[in-house]
Amino acid sequence: MQFIVKTVVGLSIAIFPLISWSQSTYLPQSNKHQPFLDRLEIMLQRNLELNVETAKSLNRRTAVKVSEYADSLSKAGALQLSKVDQYNLQSVLMNSSEWVQGDKSGFESRKSLWNTFYKTKANLFEVDEKDFYLAVNPVFQGQLSEETDYNGKRQFLNTKGVAFRGLIANRLGFSAYLVDNQERGPLFMQQRIAQYNAVPGVGFYKRYQETGVDYFDARGSINFSAVKNYLDFQFGYDKMFVGNGYRSLFLSDFGNSYLFLKISTRIWKFNYTNVWMELTPQTIRINQGNKLLDKKYAAIRHLSLQATQWLNVGLFEAVTFGRKNHFDFTYLNPVIFLRVSEQQNGSSDNAIVGFDFKANVAKKLQFYGQVMLDEFVQKELRAGNGWWGNKFGLQLGAKYVNAFKVNNLDLQGEVNLVRPFSYTHYDSVANYTHYNQPLAHPLGANFVEAIGIVRYQPIPRLTTSARLILWKQGVDTANSNVGSDIFKMYTTRSSDYGYKLPAGPRATGVNAQLLVSYELKENLFVDGSVLVRKLSSDAITERNASYFTLGLRLNMNRREYDY
Repeated sequence: MQFIVKTVVGLSIAIFPLISWSQSTYLPQSNKHQPFLDRLEIMLQRNLELNVETAKSLNRRTAVKVSEYADSLSKAGALQLSKVDQYNLQSVLMNSSEWVQGDKSGFESRKSLWNTFYKTKANLFEVDEKDFYLAVNPVFQGQLSEETDYNGKRQFLNTKGVAFRGLIANRLGFSAYLVDNQERGPLFMQQRIAQYNAVPGVGFYKRYQETGVDYFDARGSINFSAVKNYLDFQFGYDKMFVGNGYRSLFLSDFGNSYLFLKISTRIWKFNYTNVWMELTPQTIRINQGNKLLDKKYAAIRHLSLQATQWLNVGLFEAVTFGRKNHFDFTYLNPVIFLRVSEQQNGSSDNAIVGFDFKANVAKKLQFYGQVMLDEFVQKELRAGNGWWGNKFGLQLGAKYVNAFKVNNLDLQGEVNLVRPFSYTHYDSVANYTHYNQPLAHPLGANFVEAIGIVRYQPIPRLTTSARLILWKQGVDTANSNVGSDIFKMYTTRSSDYGYKLPAGPRATGVNAQLLVSYELKENLFVDGSVLVRKLSSDAITERNASYFTLGLRLNMNRREYDY
């Protein structure tokens, strides 16, 4: 952690005279505006601000800028926005009002509380002065669930906390999200916690009422820009997502948050992102609270180029490494390829490279994909013998907005596959994981997955969706390592050849969900859902389940069990 702190301080001193006058915080991960912004990117088709972005989520300044641009096109008759789209656009502006240039009169509440609270519809408490902006909001989510054929105690989720963000003198942005949680999830989640000693999406936890968990989720960051907003700096403790699909084979937000420094360089048709991260390697004592956990590190680069007005291509590379709790400064170079640095170090670290693309077509469709290469030998691939060392992953997907000329009916289909032993390493430290969870796909490796999503928003406050996830995965056993568990060292593999996809004993899974959400007031939702999960395998024992949930949430995304 010290190297990151020192780097931030040094950079701040060096570039402070160049800091510009428009610092922006970021929208939360999986925020409610993301589906609308994805729709907007496709409908605008050639908007550079959106097309060049691959790392999520967007900063609020960009979200407001493209929303105001879309609003101006709509008023000029150059873009057709439905009433639902206009409602979502207004919500984007209200929830990032510090960047709105136009009229803000519609943001005000009809009646405030004691002329202090909820003066605006989006924020409990808001200060908007010349050199200071502050928004403070309560965070809450309560869920009650019933799982069929389950004799255990009823499942629930209880989340409460606070979120705030602000700007100081238009030079420094800050944000934080602090919540306390008690949760007893579905049985398959409880089994995953027991298997990996980690709660999906979070870090340290305690046991709660025998089969439940108690955990604190704290995230926050500071932001500043430099050189006329060409450089954007973010230092904090949070998580990121790199990609355009439902899943990411590069970096997902499935796991725990981490300490990071991110530098984004946005110029011409390029968007170049550098991230340095402090991670926690695998440990069996993660929830005991009486041991200082070891650290490992990762350096990540992503270069996005808007090749044409409708096509974006990108290059990705990442190295994870351990140096007995100290950072290797070779990887601080923000320009040189990480793979070259890794080779100069003697090839002892775990390097991953990749390629991604997205293409907007006819203002209705988007095609996207990722290619992840962990290790690859063309001769072995041509031989077709299933060599273990051909470690790679592929993603192909498509989005269709206003499908079949129905306003706000959006479809998405996606296929992911990852070869056995991908993301693994010859030691237990440098695998592509953090806090006992994958950094990329929740399934790890050695799987084929298909995802279908239907999302329909018939009226402004009502959103419905259906999601179907199908997968096949090879299963490791006590006596064999067929490359599914990315925490296992690949030196413990059962053999060198014969690894088809998926390899080993097979497990076939289905995860299907129907969801209805209604927005009672701005950022206050009532949710009802049905989740059906089935898993069949000769190697492991797990029963099928149906899971019914009713919940209320305020100022936060919904807790999902999509694995």
